[in-house]
Amino acid sequence: MATLPLRVGVLTSSRADFGIYLPLLKKMQNDTFFNLKIIAFGSHLSPFHGYTVKAIEAEGFSIDTKIESLLTGDSPEAIATAMSLTMMKFSQYWGMRASQYDIVLCLGDRYEMFAAVTAGVPFGVKFGHLHGGEKTLGAIDNFFRHSISQAAWCHFVSTEAYAERLKQMLDEPEHIYNVGALSLDSLADISFLSKDEIKNKWNIDMAAPTILVTFHPETVNVSENIHYANELVKTFMALSQFQIVITMPNADTLGATVRNIFIEKLSGLPHIVMVENLGTRGYFSVMHHCAFLLGNTSSGIIEAASLHKYVINVGDRQKGRMQSDNIVDVPISSDAMLEAVKSISGKGDYTGENIYYRDGSADTICSSLKQLFY
Repeated sequence: MATLPLRVGVLTSSRADFGIYLPLLKKMQNDTFFNLKIIAFGSHLSPFHGYTVKAIEAEGFSIDTKIESLLTGDSPEAIATAMSLTMMKFSQYWGMRASQYDIVLCLGDRYEMFAAVTAGVPFGVKFGHLHGGEKTLGAIDNFFRHSISQAAWCHFVSTEAYAERLKQMLDEPEHIYNVGALSLDSLADISFLSKDEIKNKWNIDMAAPTILVTFHPETVNVSENIHYANELVKTFMALSQFQIVITMPNADTLGATVRNIFIEKLSGLPHIVMVENLGTRGYFSVMHHCAFLLGNTSSGIIEAASLHKYVINVGDRQKGRMQSDNIVDVPISSDAMLEAVKSISGKGDYTGENIYYRDGSADTICSSLKQLFY
């Protein structure tokens, strides 16, 4: 039994995982049972990716620790070097601070998260892992996710099928809780920006029919990413009847290369808007107002159905993840993507269920932690 308050560390390495954590962080911040300490690292501290620690602070959270470990390169060697640097810095951090946490929350499948968690294992850090048990065959993240789950003490999964997979994977399949997708709590509470507010902030005209695009490199078929980026460019150029809002790729292998192709070939086109970082509220506001999504981001798989949006899911990055009926899978070829756009354009809103939704995910995680420790 731990002493009150429960000392909870939260590892956040990117704008994406912070947006998912957000409803849980707000619950914990307002509950005297928890002493919340945020550990920011990875692309949060990269000016190239928008220095998104500012987004954490803008939400009213103080950051207990900032750890810089991301390199500017995006080659496999740079990624591997960043992993080793992250592990080295966190080995020093856990050596000094491991005893100050009762539990440390980690999320997802990023290589930075894997390195931070792996460094904590020799120090006996208790990790709570969110979004384990999932499968994405088009990304090396699959390995990292399963490895993080092996290192974790408790698990908060997004569907019952993922809970069953974890039970099969783990040597000691205990403390596994099906809480649904945490990010969907945010959608229930969010106050969406109006079309005028979006126009004033990013010069995005949501009165126009809009496709929201997020494309990250496929980290299994690395050599194909330049071809994929050019196929996407060809597709976007052919869709001048739409406004195309592109949020830029993450820090994966060849992420900067894909980004540079977009900038070089799409800059100046009147129907293209490229944005580094919309933030959680901005991103979901644009999703709320858009016609549909195109890309390979997990937000298309997990959140879009709750906002009644269809999604053209391209390539293999999300292959293996459970899908609601709003997803249309296509290869990364311009012809296939344009055909899917033609098909989806006449469908209107998606009215089916979101298989990832469970009411009160953040509340369930908080109550589960209270039961585990008291």
